[in-house]
Amino acid sequence: MFIDKIKIYLKAGNGGNGAIAFRREKYVAAGGPAGGDGGHGGNVVFRVDPGSNTLLAFRYKRKFIAQNGGDGGGDKFHGANGEDIIVLVPPGTLIKDVETGKIIHDMSQDDGADYICCKGGRGGWGNKHFATPTRQTPMFAKNGTKGDEREVILELKMLADVGLIGMPSVGKSSILSVISSAKPKIADYHFTTLSPNLGVVSTGGESGFVAADIPGLIEGAADGAGLGHAFLRHVDRCRLLLHVVDISCFEGRDPVEDIITINRELERYSPELASRPQIIIANKVDSLDRDVVDVDAFEAFVKENDWELMYISAYTGENLDEMIALVAKRLKDLPPMLVYEREYEEEDKYTNGGKQTTITIDEDGKYIVEGEWLYNLMGQINFDNYESLNFFQRVLQKSGVFEMLEQHGCHDGDVVSIYDFEFDYVK
Repeated sequence: MFIDKIKIYLKAGNGGNGAIAFRREKYVAAGGPAGGDGGHGGNVVFRVDPGSNTLLAFRYKRKFIAQNGGDGGGDKFHGANGEDIIVLVPPGTLIKDVETGKIIHDMSQDDGADYICCKGGRGGWGNKHFATPTRQTPMFAKNGTKGDEREVILELKMLADVGLIGMPSVGKSSILSVISSAKPKIADYHFTTLSPNLGVVSTGGESGFVAADIPGLIEGAADGAGLGHAFLRHVDRCRLLLHVVDISCFEGRDPVEDIITINRELERYSPELASRPQIIIANKVDSLDRDVVDVDAFEAFVKENDWELMYISAYTGENLDEMIALVAKRLKDLPPMLVYEREYEEEDKYTNGGKQTTITIDEDGKYIVEGEWLYNLMGQINFDNYESLNFFQRVLQKSGVFEMLEQHGCHDGDVVSIYDFEFDYVK
């Protein structure tokens, strides 16, 4: 089974919590706070697997969760950092946002370097960081922050310089099997090829190009007919298209009509794709009967559209070396392979004093304050400790929460709720 588009869930590790501890040693008076910091959470990292060309591995595993950071300990011991989780994907995989469909990252960028999609949470500070000349025994520490989590769509667009396109059974797989070491399935029935096949074509020495055999297209492919709709995306990166036709007309099809039909489907799918350079490859010339096929009309049609034409036979090998040389020559003059730029931009999470905060008023007139930064802050506060409460109040003041409450009409005596912690507002 060939899978080239799938949705998965990613969750980076949470940061570990800072510790509340004090140094207690014999003969050491007033040792002071010694709570260690929490470890950082693991990241979710995408990595290219050069040997893969399908997303089949994600069919049964769609959740990837990195390790949480360890909590800090006494004696200023730092919690262990969580291990990253590595997600292997085929070359050319696009990572897309589920809601918008916009591209987050193209795994062919930067030569397929690792990409951190979800960052692990930061480890919280131990109480050793909160000691001051006037606060020598801080009874609070900082909790670790949450790791990023999201759902993404993985979409595979194969990395190939050349795409072999055409109707079913025109000999695309046969051509690829002869000019490269690829071993696609070859048979004399339509839709033998059920998934794209890649092959590396040598042009001498260490040079060469990558060719992709795209499953046969038919009329209506852009609407999902046949197999074309599922695999048209794999032609997107191709710099040059080899449009293969059966010049022998063995199945009674007109090669001119075939070219028109295929190009119409390409235009409907992507006008930009349809504008890519094409070379018409007239295959099965060994079986050509010029008394049956109007070769002059075919050549006139090709010339009228300014396409190059080459007659070949995948069966006898006729003109295959010449075809490879021509393709290599044309590729030298074409722009590099398409790399998709990032389209998705993270929403601005910081709208108020560097932090996003929302305030709503319920039916009882209670002011409800929410924000991810507030949720993280609540885990750092010891509400039974006077110094910790003072610290909490100063943070709300500096971040502009009190100012926002007053802008929403909050007055002395009104009830304010921050994640189940309620207090009467006093200016």
